[in-house]
Amino acid sequence: MTDPSSSLPDLHHEAAVLASALPYLRRYAGDTIVVKYGGHAMGDPELALTFGRDIALLKLVGINPVVVHGGGPQINQMLKRLDISSTFVDGLRVTDANMVDVIEMVLAGSVNKEVAELISQAGALAVGISGKDGKLITARKLARTVRDPDSQIERVLDLGFVGEPVKVDPRVIYALSGSGLIPVIAPVGLGEDGATYNINADTAAGAVAGAVHATRLLMLTDVPGVLDKDGNLIPELTAEQARQAIADGVITGGMIPKVETCIQAVQAGARAAVIINGRTPHACLLELFTASGSGTLIRAD
Repeated sequence: MTDPSSSLPDLHHEAAVLASALPYLRRYAGDTIVVKYGGHAMGDPELALTFGRDIALLKLVGINPVVVHGGGPQINQMLKRLDISSTFVDGLRVTDANMVDVIEMVLAGSVNKEVAELISQAGALAVGISGKDGKLITARKLARTVRDPDSQIERVLDLGFVGEPVKVDPRVIYALSGSGLIPVIAPVGLGEDGATYNINADTAAGAVAGAVHATRLLMLTDVPGVLDKDGNLIPELTAEQARQAIADGVITGGMIPKVETCIQAVQAGARAAVIINGRTPHACLLELFTASGSGTLIRAD
């Protein structure tokens, strides 16, 4: 027969963890937290289930989470199934009219509903929408230029129906959150010309976070956060320090646009943005409910 007292240390530890979270639960009660969901965390079934439970937990303890998701691998799989080839210009995919229809179908359809279902199955009610619903995200064609290394002449890249947010109307978010629901947003926007635009999920999440004045923008990535030149995690940066780190070459490659998105979010109204490792189970909870957090926090100057 098992001695009931043998499990007491584990129970005491669990109780201590819950008690230690209380100050943070009070701090964020009623606040809006925008979470950008994608990368490895989205492709791993176990991490996906954990993510759904964690987002449901945030809602059930009185926080208002808003999820913005990506779906690059799923888009690639569908394009391959439909035998639609991609054209790239300087490493950037050109999105034509046929392709944007497929992207909307995948992002605002199957992926969006799967993410909402993960959260709903965990005990909260999530509703999948896209940036086109309620005119949530008004977009324009992304303007991107490249400089010829020989002539130093800049030329404009035509990426087709790739867009960037120009306006976020958060009323549909407020309506859903105020009704006890969790908005799950696919990064597809509507242009003033009536065209549909595919928007980078990081960029969309940053724009949403700024518009709703989120207490935190949590950017789930495949890295621990921003690292210094010795490979050590930088726990916190001001927007100006982040800009300087980019200029000094400390922040390089794919981390640059993520950091720039965080800077734009805090300048647009978000209180802070955090780059965290989505491969770590319960990454969002560790960031919000522990003293040290789990990534790199970027705040306004």
